[in-house]
This record gives sequence, structure tokens and C-alpha cells, in this order.
Amino acid sequence: MQDPRLARLASETGLAAVSVGYRLAPENPYPAAPDDCEAAALWRLGEEGKAALGAASALAIGGDSAGAHLAAVTLLRLRDRHGITGAFGAAVLQYGRFDLSMTPSQRLWGERNLVLSEPILNWFGDQFLPMHNREQRRHPDISPLFAELSGMPPAIFTVGTQDSLLDDTLFMEARWRQAGHATELRIWPEAPHGFVSLPMTVSEAALAAEHDFLRRTLALNRR
Repeated sequence: MQDPRLARLASETGLAAVSVGYRLAPENPYPAAPDDCEAAALWRLGEEGKAALGAASALAIGGDSAGAHLAAVTLLRLRDRHGITGAFGAAVLQYGRFDLSMTPSQRLWGERNLVLSEPILNWFGDQFLPMHNREQRRHPDISPLFAELSGMPPAIFTVGTQDSLLDDTLFMEARWRQAGHATELRIWPEAPHGFVSLPMTVSEAALAAEHDFLRRTLALNRR
């Protein structure tokens, strides 16, 4: 599902794309998925990854929805567990769920099923975190919105106005910026959750903006 978008990203930025097949809940609840993403990042930064893909001068990290959440958690783990900051020069975070204890937009969304309704969000959260109450879900390794955000790279945040995770992006971008990092916030009118994967005109504009951000931020030459 991600391959066409990653191929376009590679074509328009000159970056090579590494996609992480992380383990999924409910069979593999937290911390399986973030563990897998942490391992993949360490592989890419290590000698084996450099041998396989080259010692790139510019690296970015990102994802959409759960992938954006995991990208943020991975950056925090690299900093806190391994003392690694600055390895990734940019982050692309598309409508992530950055607060698993639920932001106001999640709690107030109700039954509107524009990809993600409040009941669906609750169900996903319970599969991922079956043994965690609401307060425990605010741990920074689970909800990066609650993390101390020093040492993060410049980031572009993408979200649509018809997304139950709208507040997650608004709040995370504000905290990222307050921590002293360059950010770009793109809010796309009438776009639902997951819209960059849908055949919508706005998805084309959003992806073009993200690729332009990567080229400018990482000083890339287009192929």
C-alpha cells in the first residue's frame, strides 16, 4: 500500500526509502511496534545499514497515522536510550496519534466514521495497550505529546480538518516549535484521516508540499 507513495518520494527527492514492517496488535501489543521501529532505525544508522544502502549524508524519518506516532517515539528512543540526536535531519509526520490517552478532538468526535470514529479509536487503543489505564497511556514512550522534545529535527506536520486526530497534530506541532525546532504546519480543508493515500486533489498538494520541505530542509538535489 505504501510502495507507490514511497516510490514517488524517492523520485521527487532523491532519497532512498526504507519501510518498516513492524509487528501489529493485538497479537503483538506495546512495546512490540516501537521496539521494531527502534531496531530498524539503529540498523539504518549502523554499519550494516550503511553497507546495504550507503552512508547517506541526509536522512529523514516519518510516517502517517500510527507511522507518525512511531516515528516520533523512535526519535525519542534514539535520544534517550542511545544518545543519538541529529542523525535524522527532518521528520515528516502525517496526522499522527500523539496522545493515546485521547486529545479533545478524539474524545469529541463521536460516531462520525470518517475513517476513524471515537469508538474505533478506543478499540485501537485497547488492542495496542490492553494493560494500560488512561494515565499510564500518557507515558512519553506511548504518547510522545507528553515528552520533553529537545534534540528533535525540523518537522512538517500534515493533517486535514475532518480528522479526529486534528488536535494531536496541532498540539504536537506547537510543542515541537516551542522546544526550539523549525516546523511547518499544513492543515488541509475538508481532508479526512488517511487522505494522502486517497485519490484526492488535496493529497497531491500535500505530498508535493512534503517533498518540497524535504528538499529544502535536507538541501537535496532533485533527480
